[in-house]
Amino acid sequence: MNDTKDFLSSMGIGEVDSNYESDKTFAEGGQFRFEVPGIQSPKTMDGLLSEAENQDLVIHRVTQTKGIMLLTDDEISEMVGLAKDYGCELFLSVGPRATYDTSATVHTKEGSRIGYRLRGYDNLVYAVEDVKRAVELGVRGILLYDEGLLYVLNKMRNEEKLPKNLHFKMSAHTGHGNPASAKLLESIGLNSINPVRDLQIPMLASIRNAIDIPIDLHTENPKSTGGFIRHYEVPKFIKVAAPVYLKTGGSVAANHNWDTTQKEAILRVKQVKLVERMIKQYLPEAAMSPKNSSDLAIPE
Repeated sequence: MNDTKDFLSSMGIGEVDSNYESDKTFAEGGQFRFEVPGIQSPKTMDGLLSEAENQDLVIHRVTQTKGIMLLTDDEISEMVGLAKDYGCELFLSVGPRATYDTSATVHTKEGSRIGYRLRGYDNLVYAVEDVKRAVELGVRGILLYDEGLLYVLNKMRNEEKLPKNLHFKMSAHTGHGNPASAKLLESIGLNSINPVRDLQIPMLASIRNAIDIPIDLHTENPKSTGGFIRHYEVPKFIKVAAPVYLKTGGSVAANHNWDTTQKEAILRVKQVKLVERMIKQYLPEAAMSPKNSSDLAIPE
C-alpha cells in the first residue's frame, strides 16, 4: 500500500495520524461559525434571527433548502434584507433537482442514489436560470446539489457572468466523504463542502488535511437522515476540521425540506445554544468568528 499512499501524498492527499489538529482558520482568525439550515421563508428567518438576538447568540449563516424557484421575488428580497440587517450569510438552494422533475427512478430505493442531481440539458439550463434570478435579487450564497452545475457556475463566475463574490457550497446530499472528492470539488470552484453526515473524526481530519475551504458539519440530523446527534463531538470537529460551519438545529425537522415554523425556529436556536455550551465547557479556547465577519458580501 505504500506506493499508493506515496502517490496520494504527491497529490496533496496525505495520511493523518490520531494526533492531527487543524491550524487552518477563517480569514479573520475564527475556527468555527454557526449555521442554521432548513429556514424556508422570510417569516421563519425573522423569527430565528430575532430569537438569536434575544438569546445573545450569533448565527453566521442561514440556509434555505427547498429551492430558489419556490420563493417569490419579494420573499427573496426580504430574506436578503434580513441577512443584511442581522449580519449573517444567506444561502439559497438551487430549485431544479431530480426529485422535482419527472424522474420516477429517484423515488425508488436504488434510484435514490441520484440524490438531487440534475437530469438532462434542460434541467441544467433551468438550474443556471434559478441561480441568476437569486443573484439579481442580491443573493450571494448558493447551495448546490450537482457537481456539473458547480463546474458551469464557476466558469461563469470566472468570466464575470456571475459576481466574483458569489459563494457556492455543496450539500451532503451529493454523497461526498473522502479527501479526493473534496479536493476535486475545491479545484472546480467550491467555497465550502458539506460531506456526508456520519463521517468519523479521522475521516474528517483526512478531508481537512487535503483542502483549505471551510467544511460544513451537521451537529445533529433530522430523522430522515438518521436522527443522530453529535453535540459531544463538536469540540473534536473544531480541533480536526477548522474552519468549520456547525450546522445546528436539524433534529427539529423531519427531513431536509422540512417547512420550519416560527416556533420550530426558536427550537433551532435552543439547539445552537446547547452546542455553544459544549464548546465553552470542553474547548473554551476555540475561536468563534465574530458577527459580520464573512467575506460573502451582500450588495447595497
